[in-house]
Amino acid sequence: MSDLSLKDRELMYRLIISQLYYDGYQEVATNLVAACNPSTASCPPSERLFKIVGMGLRLEEDQQNKNNFEVVAPGTGIDLEFETDVQTISPEAALYETCYVTAHKGACRAGAFHHTGMLIATGSEDASIKILDVERMLAKSATPAEIIAMETPQQTMENHPVIRTLYDHNAEVTCIDFHPVHQILASGSKDYSVRFFEFSKPSVKKAYKSIQEAAIVRCLSFHPSGEFLLVGTQHPTIRLYDVNTFQCYVANNPAEHHKGPITSVKYCSSANLYASSSKDGDIKLWDGVSNKCINTFHKAHEGHEVCSVVFSRNSKYILSSGKDSMVKLWELSTSRCLIMYTGAGATGRQEHRTSAVFNHTEDYVLYPDEKTTSLCCWDSRNAERQKLLALGHNASVRQITHSPTGPAFITCSDDFRARFWYRKATTD
Repeated sequence: MSDLSLKDRELMYRLIISQLYYDGYQEVATNLVAACNPSTASCPPSERLFKIVGMGLRLEEDQQNKNNFEVVAPGTGIDLEFETDVQTISPEAALYETCYVTAHKGACRAGAFHHTGMLIATGSEDASIKILDVERMLAKSATPAEIIAMETPQQTMENHPVIRTLYDHNAEVTCIDFHPVHQILASGSKDYSVRFFEFSKPSVKKAYKSIQEAAIVRCLSFHPSGEFLLVGTQHPTIRLYDVNTFQCYVANNPAEHHKGPITSVKYCSSANLYASSSKDGDIKLWDGVSNKCINTFHKAHEGHEVCSVVFSRNSKYILSSGKDSMVKLWELSTSRCLIMYTGAGATGRQEHRTSAVFNHTEDYVLYPDEKTTSLCCWDSRNAERQKLLALGHNASVRQITHSPTGPAFITCSDDFRARFWYRKATTD
């Protein structure tokens, strides 16, 4: 190792001397040669050091950007191709507790986590959007009631978990998504619009720009770069918008489109694919570059409406849910359903659309049972049913979203409330 280190040091000196010669500092280079090993005297002029430093700086900047904008959950995620006996590293849903409840003036229909897991947004039938701070919710739940009662109005405002309330829609907010890079929130509504809010500014209540659609907006999903936005509406054609120019793109082959309203659209993490589901009962897989449909799972839930689709972290699988109260895991390489998660809907037929999600490590699949207002949880790899979690809502849960980074999720219900759930650390 010492010999290798010496060689590296000698190469560094040669690069410095060569760069000095190249830049015209012959005297400085000559002095450095005299101070170093005589073997460096044969250095020709070269700008190799300049190029190496430039490459290193760009690599360092890319790494910093990655650290700033990509928060990776622990574990490798689900991969049935290589897994045999996997040790579960995360808690099952039955161990989570309600840490905070926020109430709207109408049914709560939409929820989303920021990619860092530190912010939550909820949307309601009352046309409002709330943004909540996760750390403040956790702090609130850990603070005794007598301490909270002693807070001054100023302290109450500073510690309140709801950091923004946005009003700009004229009808129910149906879907929301955080921009993957900037402090921007996109929302879709039954008022036929998609609106963009800069939530970093405390005084902002209104959107700074909007897209007027031709139909009710039902779902949306940001491209991982934030440059594009997928929008699904009451119309069967999926729209792809350039976020900067608002130019709209659609698949050019009418035969590729869905035959019913769009219920869910989601990009995979690499953005080379996106998936969609529809009231027509089909799931479609699209090329993220050419915008062409490359696969269709016909009657994915026995002809019932497909309510949600989401990619696994490695983009090998799609998790879907339908109004048959079934959750399915689809393998994209073979175009087949690998696993069915059963047991939800046993007490009555599902009437409303809701979603199925992975937890942050993809060890579990979560899905709310409409009739019992409890949460079903399965081992994602073998579909083994875990304990039910009573969600405490007084009406149907219309949206569940799990944190991408930690043991937390939100449930949005027709009882006007959104509940924040968290698995607190245990100590012996």
